[in-house]
Amino acid sequence: MQHNDINDADKSHKIDSLRDMIINAEKTIQSAKAMLLQIEGKKKTGRRRKHEDEGDGEIIEGTFDGQIMLGTNGKQYPVPANYASKSKLVEGDMLKLTITTDGSFIYKQIGPIERRHMIGIVSQDEKGNYYIFSEGKPYKVLLASITYFKAQPGDEVALLTPRDIESSWAAIENVLQKGGGVFGSGFDSKHAIDKEIESLKESIGSEEETEDGEGEKKPASTSVVDEWTSDIADLEKEIKAQNPSF
Repeated sequence: MQHNDINDADKSHKIDSLRDMIINAEKTIQSAKAMLLQIEGKKKTGRRRKHEDEGDGEIIEGTFDGQIMLGTNGKQYPVPANYASKSKLVEGDMLKLTITTDGSFIYKQIGPIERRHMIGIVSQDEKGNYYIFSEGKPYKVLLASITYFKAQPGDEVALLTPRDIESSWAAIENVLQKGGGVFGSGFDSKHAIDKEIESLKESIGSEEETEDGEGEKKPASTSVVDEWTSDIADLEKEIKAQNPSF
């Protein structure tokens, strides 16, 4: 009987010891969790403060020219092509550049210019350069914009250009139709430009006669027609100079 009492007492002591160990272990785990939450909380707070402090860096304003920002200080600053494409920037947009203390460039659009909505066809020249042909004119387009919208030559796209200034660049707004577009899959940009020029020449030729006050028609000055024809020839040379593939 005495032997059994000793075993029971020893067993009870071991059970109590194990319970104490479990309690201590739980306390240790809880303390570890609390420390972990505290550390994570400090990191999150630190990240928020970093973003809030970004405005403490050097601030420069400028104008987007289709590829880069022309600062008011006369310097040029690279604009990430992905940012320009996703933000659908066009020539003339006002940007604010913040150069943070760690050297990071952070852009923000602060003055979007009035936009003109157009429809065009994605094309590619012999050198692999992409452009968008719209209303008789080829517009340059960022490769990142082509990639972002997964556009291919022949696709019909909605594009944006400045409303009130002449622009050589366009921003893709969206892809309207894959392949072919309004010109069909066999779209030939060279033929299209030649057709536009011939159409313009014909329209000028059709205006050689104008109406006077009594409704009679009289021929326009030949010198005026010759002058317009010369201007068209110069325009044709300029377009072909900008796009050797034409």
